Amino acid sequence: MATLEELTDRIRSAAGADTGLGKSIKLDLKGEGVIHIDGACVTNEDKPADLVVTVALKDLKALGKGELDPTRAMMSGRLRLSDMGLAMRLQPAIQSLFSKAS
Repeated sequence: MATLEELTDRIRSAAGADTGLGKSIKLDLKGEGVIHIDGACVTNEDKPADLVVTVALKDLKALGKGELDPTRAMMSGRLRLSDMGLAMRLQPAIQSLFSKAS
């Protein structure tokens, strides 16, 4: 299992010069830390973001591996989004970023 630091490093490497998201995202890992993504800047600082995704680290890993369906995760409360509309618009760019990070 990847640690928070390893996951942050993978996302940072995948982001490269820019994520292409155009918005900032914060992954709130339910007490296990945060990953804040804003362009090429990927940190563990708990800063405000345009979209906040709240998910446990183990569930984030399961989502990344395709072992957990995002819709099922949302319906069961394992995944929460601060702005569903924004999440839907950013979904292709987010998916691309995380596929590079896995």
